[in-house]
Amino acid sequence: MLQFCIHYGLHFGLPLLIALLFFKTYWVKAYIIMLLAFVIDLDHLLANPIFEANRCSINFHPLHSYYAIVVYILMLFFNRTRLLGMGLVAHIIADSVDCFLMQI
Repeated sequence: MLQFCIHYGLHFGLPLLIALLFFKTYWVKAYIIMLLAFVIDLDHLLANPIFEANRCSINFHPLHSYYAIVVYILMLFFNRTRLLGMGLVAHIIADSVDCFLMQI
């Protein structure tokens, strides 16, 4: 239960924190754009079974692969993709913490 709370707390809280700290004048818009990063979880539909409680998403699903993560980091360097890139990186951080918590 604690792992669940940490995982989803990071998924929703980290983008909110980023939006409030760095995009004060339009934090709601920034937060919504960063939440759109949840779209990368659609790659879970390609797995069989779709959900497995003890499966680490990082480098298992195509949109959670190391190659995709490099693209998400590169998105941070361009104005047009920065917010979505931040959301994607925050999503990967949340999933990475979840993978870490599975191991302890």
